[in-house]
Amino acid sequence: MMPGPPHLFVDISAHGFGHLAQAAPVLNRLARQLPELRITLRSALPTSRLQTRLVTPFRHLAESSDFGYVMYDAMRVDLEATARAYRTQHADWEARVDREARLLDELQARLVFSDVAYLPLAGAERAGIPALAMCSLNWAGLFAHFFANEPWAAPILEQMMAAYHGAECFLRLTPGMAMTELSRVCPIGPVADLGKDCRQAVRAQLRCASDERLVLIAFGGVSQQLPIANWPRIAGVRWLIPQDWQVTHPNASNFEPLDRPMTDLLCAVDAVVAKPGYGTFTEAACNGTPILYVRRHDWPEQDCLIDWLHRHARCREISAADLLAGHLREALACLWQQAAPALPWPSGAEEAAAALLPWLTD
Repeated sequence: MMPGPPHLFVDISAHGFGHLAQAAPVLNRLARQLPELRITLRSALPTSRLQTRLVTPFRHLAESSDFGYVMYDAMRVDLEATARAYRTQHADWEARVDREARLLDELQARLVFSDVAYLPLAGAERAGIPALAMCSLNWAGLFAHFFANEPWAAPILEQMMAAYHGAECFLRLTPGMAMTELSRVCPIGPVADLGKDCRQAVRAQLRCASDERLVLIAFGGVSQQLPIANWPRIAGVRWLIPQDWQVTHPNASNFEPLDRPMTDLLCAVDAVVAKPGYGTFTEAACNGTPILYVRRHDWPEQDCLIDWLHRHARCREISAADLLAGHLREALACLWQQAAPALPWPSGAEEAAAALLPWLTD
């Protein structure tokens, strides 16, 4: 066993904010159980964004080991650019794995934890360091969905699969894809932060009328601006939107000046409008927030997320056309008439921390 405090190397994908929403509750719980834990965290997400979720100290390596998928926007994958990126990444794959192994060896990491890049898993295996992965999806499964029939894809998929198979286990979150292509899959419960009840405080900040309802627009970390300036007014509804949209609408307010964590905002609003994404879906469900969602174009993870959401939350699908036009009055009315199911309990962070802990203490 290495001397000194246990050192955990964490890799969090910057493909949106959902991977951070999955990993952060696990790391926070693990740090409470193991206060002496040292964390080195590699992610292309800004340090400030990481600090909104992580309450434990960490050293940030501001770089990325994966790109996930190249996106036109939050709803559509740029398959041509994604194919080029994968072919470039794997053109010198063995050299990349060698560099990764040297990095992990120099850092003297006792354990590698990845959500959900596969390069650190391959590097850890080459360096003789145990590694665990966790996510609701894996990039190999998505790669096979989009590119398996391409003549150039087989060697890349083989390298991806070998990296994932090298992990000690893959903690498959609920909800999550089946991942029958992977070995050593360990299903665990949902991961979601629970927010604080700040409903009255937020309404006071916004000077809401007593009968006004707040609806949060949350499309995650991949850019997706809606033409909300052209939306019709809906009496009694105020939209909470990202500040960088720079939109003027008589019934819209920016949510960043409220200076509230996203999970607290979810507890303060009457509904959220979103695309299918793990973090938004599980946190809305576990915090009891009704959700309108619009399907993404050919995103294989979304079916398991939507199926789970319909069992555990007040929710309703809307069309892309209605979303773009702002025709949401009827959908919101139907959503608010639904009976609220029992809140799901986010047990996954505790289960994941329990899986990681022995590797850091034995």
